[in-house]
Amino acid sequence: QLQIVESGGGLVQPGGSLRLSCAASGFTLDYYVVGWFRQAPGKEREGVSCISGSGGVTNYADSVKGRFTISRDNDKNPVYLQINSLKPEDTAVYYCAVGPYCSGYVDEYAYWGQGIQVTVSS
Repeated sequence: QLQIVESGGGLVQPGGSLRLSCAASGFTLDYYVVGWFRQAPGKEREGVSCISGSGGVTNYADSVKGRFTISRDNDKNPVYLQINSLKPEDTAVYYCAVGPYCSGYVDEYAYWGQGIQVTVSS
């Protein structure tokens, strides 16, 4: 069974950091485009960041530039999203997805994880 699994979420105080991981079972993420998305309560799912299969191209939403860093090591399965200087408005369910292009468009990603909660609160 092919699955994508996110981990590393949780409750963190404003200004804190988390590292989210995206891993696959039943296949490997190596050389696939991987995107991170998030969905806050009552809002649409939005693209946060993506990384090309080689890791040479990365894109970020303006709202997270300078605070979030996406990375991968194709010798190992996970794709990481390091999130620093967290703000309450970063509170959302974060999703990892695999698609053909490094973009922030939800419809371009075919395979999704179940999501993981990130809550930023004091």
